[in-house]
Amino acid sequence: MAYDSKVRSDGVNELFKGILMLENEEECYRFFEDLCTFKEIQSMAQRLQVAKMLKDEKTYGEIEEETRASTATISRINKFLQYGSDGYNLILDRLMEKEETEESE
Repeated sequence: MAYDSKVRSDGVNELFKGILMLENEEECYRFFEDLCTFKEIQSMAQRLQVAKMLKDEKTYGEIEEETRASTATISRINKFLQYGSDGYNLILDRLMEKEETEESE
């Protein structure tokens, strides 16, 4: 069964298809630096870091201190990890698998 997104539209489809065409980190940097502000990129990176730390069972205090994210942001991300579309878990699991593969090589 296909995922029924709340943000699906022709424009969003085209954006995501474009992102999937990026082939490496340099291309991602080039595209996202043109697409987003510095603050938007930093905010997305911070959210992913918070999600990772929550999965690693860090406390809100530890996460707030290390990432400078507000407790409201941490709480929101925690809700997405538990009740969201599973996007954070998908990415974090794949990043962990890749890291483990690279370590064993």
